[in-house]
Order: sequence, then structure tokens, then C-alpha cells
Amino acid sequence: MGRLKGKVAVVTGGSSGIGLATARRFTAEGAHVFLTGRRAATVVSAAAGLGSAATGVPGDVTDIEDLRRLQAAVDAHGQGLDVVFANAGGGSVAPIGEVTRDVFDDVVASNLHGVFFTVQTLLPLLNPRASIILMSSAGGTAGVPGFSAYSAAKAGVRSLARTFAAELGGRGIRVNAISPGHINTAPDNADVVSFQTQGAAGTPLGRVGQPEEVAAATLFLASDDSSYITGSELFVDGGRNQV
Repeated sequence: MGRLKGKVAVVTGGSSGIGLATARRFTAEGAHVFLTGRRAATVVSAAAGLGSAATGVPGDVTDIEDLRRLQAAVDAHGQGLDVVFANAGGGSVAPIGEVTRDVFDDVVASNLHGVFFTVQTLLPLLNPRASIILMSSAGGTAGVPGFSAYSAAKAGVRSLARTFAAELGGRGIRVNAISPGHINTAPDNADVVSFQTQGAAGTPLGRVGQPEEVAAATLFLASDDSSYITGSELFVDGGRNQV
């Protein structure tokens, strides 16, 4: 405990799933967490559930004005920023021939543009030796039917981690990508559960991962335990893309 004691963190998409599990782990390790999400009531409820160590700032990472409001809230806290987990994203599943321009643009906006401009907007607040973690996906390196737009966007996030690491290393800021595989993030959605279960059957560990397992890996990248790691991609995929 206490691996993030006294630090300030931002978790986008932090009101559910991997984001909420990570925000919960960060607060347990001593950080004050600003968490965001599109659904205001869910964000407020999630922050309240984490207690005084969390602040909810509803907003959409594809909206620059919402990102500026997040920046202002963190700035007003007065301690700078030590950890950014650019986690928000999502996507639609469709064969190539059924992907419309609007769907493609929305997937790229939430998964790639949102990550880039989250980091850009929060950059002035980053303290020395800060850690930035970008949410990529095991799908960014694997050809998964129906995930063309999503996988392309996540591959772009992996590229951003390399470039950001090269640009910001002189400030002592580390940047890494984390790439989950099949994770149990929507247990109440039968279609999602079926997809995850089928996919997990092909992993060496033979099971679906849990949000808390991704949160543990994210904590490692956020903490000083990974002080000499930057520009990397950490897979949390049960070995699916590794063997």
C-alpha cells in the first residue's frame, strides 16, 4: 500500500470497468484521483463511492472544452499531476463493408483523438517524473474480424506511446501503453460475455481477465516500480498475443 502516496492522477473513462477498477486501486495506494466519463450521474456516483480521495469531472474526451474543464479542475487542486491514465474509448463491431464513415470517425475520435488531446491538454500540469499510460488493446496487433476501425485506432495509440516517450523523456516523464485482451468489463451484457468467453478460450490461461488485473498492471506503470520503463507496451491478455 502507499505506492502512489501524495500523488495526483487522472483516469479518463473512470466511472466503470477497467477505469473504475484502476481509480479504486490508485486511491487505495494513496493517490487523489480525478475521474471522467460521459455520463455525469455515473461519474458522480463513482467518485462518491471512492470517497474524499476522488473527484468526478463529467466530460467527453472528444470534446476539447470538456478536456479544458478537466485541466482547470486538476489545476485548482494545486499539486500538479503525476499520473495520466488515458483509458476512455470504445468501439462498434462490424464487417468492413458495413462500417460507415460516421462509425469509423467516432471510433477513431474516442480511441485515438481523445487519447492524444487528453495528453496534450494535461501536459502543462505534469510534474517531473510523471507517468502517462495510454489504453491500447491486444486487438491493435491482431487481426480480429469486425474490429477494423477499433484495431487501427488502438495501433495508433501504441505509436503515440513511442513518440510521446521520445518527446517527453527529457522531462523525466514516462509514457507506456497497456493492451488488455478479453476482460470481463460488462458482466450484465450477454452478448459481450459470450464474445469475451469465446475469445478467452483461445488464450493460454483459458479464461477471461478481470478489470482488477488490468488495474494492477496499470498501477505498476504508474508507480516508481517502473521508473526505467518508457515507450513500452504491456500486454494483459492471458498470453493470447504472445504464444
